Amino acid sequence: MQTTIKQRIPKQPEKVPATIQQWDPENEAFWESTGKRIATRNLWISIPALLLAFCVWQLWSVVAVNLNSVGFQFSPDQLFTLAALPGLTGATLRIFYTFLVPIVGGRNFTILSTASLLIPAIGIGFAVQNPETPYYVMVILAALCGFGGGNFASSSANISFFYPKKVKGTALGMNAGLGNLGVSVVQFLTPVIVTFGVFGSLGGSAQILTKNGAEQQQWLQNAAFIWVVPIILTCIVAYFGMNNLASAKSSFREQAVVFKNKHTWIMSWLYTMCFGSFIGYSAAFPLLIKTSFEGINPLTYAFIGPLLGALIRPVGGWLSDKLGGAKVTFWDIIVMLGATVGVIYFLSVHHFTGFLLMFLLLFITTGIANGSTFRMIPVIFKQKEAAAVIGFTSAIGAYGAFFIPKAFGLAIDKTGAPDAALYAFLAYYVTCLVITYWFYFRKNAEVKC
Repeated sequence: MQTTIKQRIPKQPEKVPATIQQWDPENEAFWESTGKRIATRNLWISIPALLLAFCVWQLWSVVAVNLNSVGFQFSPDQLFTLAALPGLTGATLRIFYTFLVPIVGGRNFTILSTASLLIPAIGIGFAVQNPETPYYVMVILAALCGFGGGNFASSSANISFFYPKKVKGTALGMNAGLGNLGVSVVQFLTPVIVTFGVFGSLGGSAQILTKNGAEQQQWLQNAAFIWVVPIILTCIVAYFGMNNLASAKSSFREQAVVFKNKHTWIMSWLYTMCFGSFIGYSAAFPLLIKTSFEGINPLTYAFIGPLLGALIRPVGGWLSDKLGGAKVTFWDIIVMLGATVGVIYFLSVHHFTGFLLMFLLLFITTGIANGSTFRMIPVIFKQKEAAAVIGFTSAIGAYGAFFIPKAFGLAIDKTGAPDAALYAFLAYYVTCLVITYWFYFRKNAEVKC
């Protein structure tokens, strides 16, 4: 019996090649002897690459808050647009990035997509130093930050190939959850890193920030330049440490079959509910605090929500491995509805502490559902189809990074308050609750997952 098992384990050379020809994670013997070690190494390189992608993607959520303080003169709607544009381009790029991993290879595309982050990071670092920089240049640079948003689709699709179904939810949750930490990292680190000339003369001169009638120096360019070296180092580590999987190779035509499956579109709707909300609120939260509560420093609190949402995401995946993705998603949406109502109420009475607590709860619910919906997909779809659906749903969900900040900006511009946008989100969450119950959660659901 032992001889038979050994014959079924694909032999791996001592030095694992850049492209692994045989990969069978569902084979328990192969997984324990070889697969788990390789998959873990690829996961732990993928995580920092994705974290950096999120840092660059969400740069404008913190840069936009400070622009007018250093001499720029943009309207609130223009600032919300700069915070929203990376979401639009990032979501669109995800559609393409989803299908490139099986064509180009996971290792190869991780290197290329991570290196592309250098373009907006360097560009923003120079642009913010001159208050005369035209708005259209800022728009282009904001759009280029979408390179970071696109990376999530390729990263998730790539990691899904490495793991067996029994731990796929946990693995995807780890990759996405710790990668999502990039949002809170950039929002936490930026207020600190811009206060001193960390790069000396190479980083450019300081800007004069006027706050409460007092002048102080600030190096806003540091918010972008700080990521250049980590991006380069991560590309080098990915080159030497990651692998392509020959078994994951497939053409666009083979992957495109998922578009004919109605569950692809249903899961895209549901994933927009959680990830779209997470990334959209992350982009809008600092500006929302600044415009709704005078005298509150938004960057003191803004990073907490994305931090909680990112950290809880792996828990959502783990819970779904144990309890079922649909069950976790259904009850999570109910809490999400309550949190949204709470945000609306505390905004109406202008109570910051209550508003903050309800919004943090809202971030937590988005994180849990991020993990649970991603766990549902491998149950609904076959292996290669699941990878394509994971990437595609992440692309559709990422449009929340554009529409949510724009919705807040439009609501404030037209009504003077963000409430109208929140009521629209509330109605949308109700549709997600009904859809989850009908297709996946009820006793006779079409696909119990």
